[in-house]
Amino acid sequence: MGDVHRMKIKQKLKEIIINELNLDDYSAADILDDDPLFGPKFGLDSIDAIEVIFQVKKNFGVEIRDMKEGRPALQSINTLAAFIEARQAP
Repeated sequence: MGDVHRMKIKQKLKEIIINELNLDDYSAADILDDDPLFGPKFGLDSIDAIEVIFQVKKNFGVEIRDMKEGRPALQSINTLAAFIEARQAP
């Protein structure tokens, strides 16, 4: 899968995070691909992580099974997009 596919995944992830986690003060352009998703910038917490995991499965058909694989995947838009892309069927 190519760069265009990954860009679409990243855009969709940003929209999901803004809409599903009620980040009404942000737009997709405000979320940089390397921004830490959890921490002071967005104020996301462990409950938000559960919602992101649910939305990844719902929207991309990719399951994050445990925190061993979830913690590195949920670092940023880049890490989450790479995780999804690596696990989607070709």
